[in-house]
Amino acid sequence: MKHPEHAVRQTEVLERRLIDTRHGLAGLLHSPAREPWAMLVLGHGAGGGADARDLTWLATDLPPLGIDVVRIEQPWRVAGKRVAQRAAVLDEGWLDAVAQLPRSAAVIVGGRSSGARVACRTATSIGAAGCLALAFPLRPPWRPEQTRWPELHASGVPTLVVQGDRDQFGAATDFPELPASIRITSLADADHEFVRLKGSGRGSPRGELIDCVSAWLRETVAT
Repeated sequence: MKHPEHAVRQTEVLERRLIDTRHGLAGLLHSPAREPWAMLVLGHGAGGGADARDLTWLATDLPPLGIDVVRIEQPWRVAGKRVAQRAAVLDEGWLDAVAQLPRSAAVIVGGRSSGARVACRTATSIGAAGCLALAFPLRPPWRPEQTRWPELHASGVPTLVVQGDRDQFGAATDFPELPASIRITSLADADHEFVRLKGSGRGSPRGELIDCVSAWLRETVAT
């Protein structure tokens, strides 16, 4: 399957609506599969929304493979605020939104950066079959002594981490030894936003991301 860098986004996002949470309205973008065998629910980072490049790739390319993709936009973002709320508020808004989703297939939670942290912290309480952590912010560049490793380690479900090897928040090689339940994949020459160096000659990591995520989802749901 080819994954062109500027592929047209799906027009058949049949559901785009606002849903109530205890912290205000959250956004829901549903990219449906025709006969879904899994549902991937994704949250966004602190510096952007549900239209992040990697989240959009997943929402475009996974539904034809039988995977429903739901992107949830946090209430702070829907309200037009520029700064993300504290962790407990993010978790509560996320949990309220996910609780309103119909479950017709196995649910896997995930997200990028801050959204990955939220997914890891809440995966077991949601009853998720797995957790997808994109660009997990292992440590803030401005405070390298601080680590978010305990959040990832405590996800409690099979977890796939996808990191760019130029990620300023931590490359795959910066992570401590991983338990068997956590797998990590590195995207060569990619940064925290999964943007590659122009001179790398590798092109977009879109296809690599889709291939590794879809293969992991099949393995996770099968077990």
